Amino acid sequence: MMEDVPHIKDIALVLGGSQGLGLATVRKLLMEGIPVIAIHRDMRKDMKQIAEEFDSLSRGGTPFYSIHKDALKEKGQEEILREIKKILGRGAKVRLLVHSIAKGNLKPMTSDSQAPTLSEADFKLTGEAMAYNMYRWVKLLFREGLFASNPRVIAFTSEGSSRVIPGYGAVAAAKATLEAIIRQIAVEFAPRGLRANGLQAGVTPTGSMKRIPGSAAILERTAQRNPSGRLTRPEDIANVVYLLSRPEAAWINGAIIIVDG
Repeated sequence: MMEDVPHIKDIALVLGGSQGLGLATVRKLLMEGIPVIAIHRDMRKDMKQIAEEFDSLSRGGTPFYSIHKDALKEKGQEEILREIKKILGRGAKVRLLVHSIAKGNLKPMTSDSQAPTLSEADFKLTGEAMAYNMYRWVKLLFREGLFASNPRVIAFTSEGSSRVIPGYGAVAAAKATLEAIIRQIAVEFAPRGLRANGLQAGVTPTGSMKRIPGSAAILERTAQRNPSGRLTRPEDIANVVYLLSRPEAAWINGAIIIVDG
């Protein structure tokens, strides 16, 4: 029970921690002895597998908690904050915030058929989930006094922020916006001790990646051109999250770090 953990150490908060890069990050941090709260909002069909994964993680030696609520909506955010406070108890704080929410629309801007094309609403929904929400959580944690001293904020971007990928327009705009917000947070929150960085993951065969039109061809080409002869793995990204969480990384701020081998 959450009430039974009054003396927890400072903790990592992973938004979108049930799949893909977020789940790999949760595993890595726990392995390194960093307690984690994973926030997730998944479809019913995925919950059995996620519950099994989380049960396995909770039986490790490092405290792990999951909160199944919507981190994008105001009501869900307030409910999540209340649960976080219960978990933290009186003395612990959030030392690391990782934003790994992947929610958006993949559509072309034009079509020769009756297939739907991108609308302004698609851009708004995608940008809200994958860019503005990260800033909102930084503000919420500061407002509630839940950040530890010298906290780290990390978000995941992609090369689509600066190059064209068919059907990726709304996500590309969101990722470009996310990178701008990261830089701005890094400068404006620096006097408060916060460090914010983005990780530009190489092409990684996650569920989100496989939903991109033509993803199979992209995955094949990327593996062939990579000098190491393989695709980026979620664990590669999780390893860099851990590196940036270390005290030695305190002077890295406002960077978009490419992690693609």
